[in-house]
Amino acid sequence: MKKRSGYIFTNKFHSSRAIMSTFLGLISTVSLVTVICLTYIRGGEASLSYGLTGLLAMLMSMVGIVLGVITALEKDRYRLFPALGILFNLIALAMVALIICLGVGLIGF
Repeated sequence: MKKRSGYIFTNKFHSSRAIMSTFLGLISTVSLVTVICLTYIRGGEASLSYGLTGLLAMLMSMVGIVLGVITALEKDRYRLFPALGILFNLIALAMVALIICLGVGLIGF
């Protein structure tokens, strides 16, 4: 008889939508940090591709927030990946908002 390696006391599982939300948040945040660093290295000169990257990061983070919230409201799911997905995507959206506010001149440093 084969010995079991562990016990499972729940039917909960990680949702694939929650994992996708987390990955979208990570990709958005990392791409925005990369764009900010590259713009800083170039002395503030940002090319059109940097703006496109920011726009795509914003869209990915919006989709990630929707996926995270939908998964967080489901029953019998673990809550780790939806919470991480929502957190990373909110950080990415906050970074985009900060970049826009700095560009318009609402916030000055």
